[in-house]
Amino acid sequence: MTHEAAGVPTTRNDDDRQDNDRPDAPRPAPEAEDAPGAQDAPGTPDAPGGADAAAGEAGGSEDAQPRPEARLARAVQVAEQALIEFEIAVETFRVEVENFSRLHHQKLGPMYTRLDELDALIAEARAARTGDPEDERKAREARAVVMPMPGVEELFHDWMDTDGLSPEAAAMLTEQAVRPPKRVRPSEEARKLYRELARKAHPDLAQDEPERQRRDEFIARVNAAYGRGDVDLLKELVAEWAAGPVRPLAPLSESEELYARLEWLSRRKELLTVLAKELEDGAIGSMLRMAPDDPDQLLEDIAEQLLGEVSRREAELAEMVQ
Repeated sequence: MTHEAAGVPTTRNDDDRQDNDRPDAPRPAPEAEDAPGAQDAPGTPDAPGGADAAAGEAGGSEDAQPRPEARLARAVQVAEQALIEFEIAVETFRVEVENFSRLHHQKLGPMYTRLDELDALIAEARAARTGDPEDERKAREARAVVMPMPGVEELFHDWMDTDGLSPEAAAMLTEQAVRPPKRVRPSEEARKLYRELARKAHPDLAQDEPERQRRDEFIARVNAAYGRGDVDLLKELVAEWAAGPVRPLAPLSESEELYARLEWLSRRKELLTVLAKELEDGAIGSMLRMAPDDPDQLLEDIAEQLLGEVSRREAELAEMVQ
């Protein structure tokens, strides 16, 4: 038998096997792999479910880990739910502000108007008594607060004249024929731009139906701009056509779509935060925050204060005109 180095797997040559086959040859001590039950020991290469089972368990533990996309999708779902709750809260507050504003105007509006009128009367009475130019200026300013807003005819352009409604407005209200609006004569530059666009983007130059539809929609915009004589818009349309059709974006991967969704949710939350801040800092929102549990009582308290102010101003005015 050969002498074998420690730590090196044992091997037998043919001579060893022949020596061991002789009847008088000493029997070697049982080795570890030949020990009773050794083949059944778990974790050995020959044991059922040994190395292969261990490898399977290791692989199973790796498979049990969630994919990065799955964790990201879960984050998106949580962010979506949080944003929905935030939107509900902001919209609820907006409705409360709107309703309170309407009630405030209905209930307290006449009192505010009465106070403005009394302020104007008091200022006018003071100016009449003193004759001071400064008092007269203040009286004019106080009266301007309660007078209708000037320049109404300018807001309605040609709908009103010195005699009331213009003929066109009156004809429309009485269902009579209305004169067509004044025609715009496009400038030479507008005509030049229009001809350039018409030659390049005419629908008859399309090679297929989608391209024809795109050209039809574009030429409709060109015609509308040309009809108004809008040179600036025609120039923009020239640049738009030169840039060509918008190319479809390359499809995003699952991770890219999820990240894009998270970014949109973040921007949406920022916008809602700004809106909520504006509502809270506004006059009506500030009043609501003073009495969030009983806004109706707040209106009653303000009305009582305004009635007191009206009474005081009326008394002041009575003393001045005696």
